[in-house]
Amino acid sequence: MTYCVAMKLDKGMVFMSDTRTNSGVDNVSVFSKCHTWTFSGDRVITLLTAGNLATTQSVVSELDERSKAPEDRLSTLAGEPTMFRVAQLIGEVLRDVIQRNADTGQRADSAFNATLIVGGQIGTMEPRLFLIYPEGNFIEATADTPFLQIGETKYGRPILIRAYDPGMSFEEAIKLLLVSFDSTIKSNLSVGLPLDVQIHEAGVFAPRPSFRIEANNEYFASISDGWGEALGSALSQLPDFTL
Repeated sequence: MTYCVAMKLDKGMVFMSDTRTNSGVDNVSVFSKCHTWTFSGDRVITLLTAGNLATTQSVVSELDERSKAPEDRLSTLAGEPTMFRVAQLIGEVLRDVIQRNADTGQRADSAFNATLIVGGQIGTMEPRLFLIYPEGNFIEATADTPFLQIGETKYGRPILIRAYDPGMSFEEAIKLLLVSFDSTIKSNLSVGLPLDVQIHEAGVFAPRPSFRIEANNEYFASISDGWGEALGSALSQLPDFTL
């Protein structure tokens, strides 16, 4: 399993993903699930992936190959005029990859399933964020749903709902996401560090370098310990139940 989150802010967007893949407790590997493309200084696109590793790697490779050979007249990330069309393209590629590998065509419960998040900005248009399903259809993040999650979403969602603020800084957003990931990691062994982080600043088409938070990261350890202590302190200050 996995856990990935993308969050829209007034300043831009933040993407975070774990890197654990496993097919049993004795077969755990590290693979990046965060992929970013920048084209011609007018667009930046980041993709987060969850699901079957062979499927997600095939989708990323297909998108890369199309970008290298635009003369083939295939739709490319560099050529689509809007982020909506980018989401359509990625959805079509995902659906085609699943269909090619399924025994009897696409099935919602196929072992080759994957779910994706894509976000970015093209030109002077607003940054946009989409969640893409295995069938190739998708939904878009809105003011009512300003962050999207894939994978093991339930453990880290409550803190995002309670503490999210569109006006927060990138630093504050990363702190919030780390608390969300810490809750998920403590609740599910299939999610684990390192964590990959990518920031998109609105109107800037040279994204900040992505970075990785390793298992021995001191800041993450302080967030994990501090959040646990803060929860214990908050619980002790609530009124006791009366029998």
